[in-house]
Amino acid sequence: MTYELIAAVDLGSNSFRLQVGRVLDDQIYPLDSLKESVRLASGLTEDKLLDAASQERALDALRRFGERLRGFQPEAVRVVATNALRVAKNAFEFLPKAEAALGFPIEIIGGREEARLIYIGAAHSLPLAHHKRLVVDIGGGSTEFIIGKNVVPQVMESLYMGCVSYTLRFFPDGKIDKKGFREAEVAAAREVQAISRDYQRFGWSEAFGSSGSARAIADLLEMNNLNPGGVSGITRVGLSTLRALMIRSGSVDAMTLDGLRADRLPVLPGGCAIMCAVFSELDIEHMGYADGALRLGVLYDLLGRFHRHDMRDSTALQFMSRYQVDQRQAERVEATALRILGQLIDIDAPEHENDVRFLKWAVGVHEIGISIAHNSYHKHGAYILNFADMPGFSKKDQARLSLLVLGQRGKLEKLTALPQSDATWRLIFCLRLAAVLHRSRDDSALPAFSVKQAAGSYQLELPGEWLVANPLSAAVLSDETIAWQRIGSGLRIKRRTSLAMAD
Repeated sequence: MTYELIAAVDLGSNSFRLQVGRVLDDQIYPLDSLKESVRLASGLTEDKLLDAASQERALDALRRFGERLRGFQPEAVRVVATNALRVAKNAFEFLPKAEAALGFPIEIIGGREEARLIYIGAAHSLPLAHHKRLVVDIGGGSTEFIIGKNVVPQVMESLYMGCVSYTLRFFPDGKIDKKGFREAEVAAAREVQAISRDYQRFGWSEAFGSSGSARAIADLLEMNNLNPGGVSGITRVGLSTLRALMIRSGSVDAMTLDGLRADRLPVLPGGCAIMCAVFSELDIEHMGYADGALRLGVLYDLLGRFHRHDMRDSTALQFMSRYQVDQRQAERVEATALRILGQLIDIDAPEHENDVRFLKWAVGVHEIGISIAHNSYHKHGAYILNFADMPGFSKKDQARLSLLVLGQRGKLEKLTALPQSDATWRLIFCLRLAAVLHRSRDDSALPAFSVKQAAGSYQLELPGEWLVANPLSAAVLSDETIAWQRIGSGLRIKRRTSLAMAD
């Protein structure tokens, strides 16, 4: 299903932004936007906890965004949170309140997923080109570096440095001096050095900045004629001149340059210091500006999901290839797992679409841990899925996928933190049972079986003759009944007297 209007919400470390777009002929035309300077990163304590004041600022902004989004279907809105909520230890305590204020679920995305979406947004706002481009996005708490061609990102990285965090750290109370600026540049340079060699080896033909810091710097250089020859964008010479003027002013309040914006001024020193380090370490002479960034990237990614071009499907396939998954076995288990799920719910109903997709992804990657070791491979696979960069998947998505893979075998007590009412339990049951039925890893026909679910318990009906002829499978199924009983659920194996084989 597609929608005429779709919306993206970017919960950044500095600002919260909402973008509404109109979809026309597979293109997105910006229709409305809102921005709130929440300064979420400035509310992070030394213990990486969001303080009460920053949480309240965030909730106030989200309530206003929620009013604008009234009437939007959940599928037409995607909300992503970036670095401040990635690092906040109390993020998952804050999320339910935030989602209630906004009225839509919030995804905390990883740094490289943020980078991927930023590049998609930037590329869609620039003229089509077939050469490689570098996009740098200095956010409030992190800075993303992406090299791509056309609209496809090829190299992505996210570094833990941003205009809010660096301003607080090196320019306290808005004071700007040569020592603080130098320390900020050195700190940023150390971060960039970790990727500079690989990025320069990969190469690019043009560099672009995106989002608030890049735009604020470009505006200041252009409006004050600081670039040589009236060049637009950001130049090394112009940046050096701006740095000197900021140090000479002594504080953000004393700066008198044309184009200074009140919402950007408090975090300008940190952003400028990071940009100086980027230019120096990556040997950049000129950087253009791309209007599109994270929000536009989220909108185009959302549009892709409507057209079944979901990046998560591609990522699952890439993981299967990277970890040399037995494709034929995955196909067997998927067909049976879906067959089991289809006896428990209507898998064609729209409300179950997400569960069906998660079951498919989980089956596809459930054996990736074998590439590390067969022993406890479900634990290895779960670890990979929890901590790897998975384009298209939010941190919450990855956690659910990891949980499914962890739960495919072994004791179920390790999953008891999951509420009994959570639909993930049903998917775990389907995956476990399908894996048992295909333990022989061949194309032998399965017995005709039926499954039922009632009051949190399951019933599996199988031909008695098949259980007698397959004592290993019968023993494993017996162990399954014990595993489910131990967590207060249940699985009953019912024997049928006649033998029937599935098609």
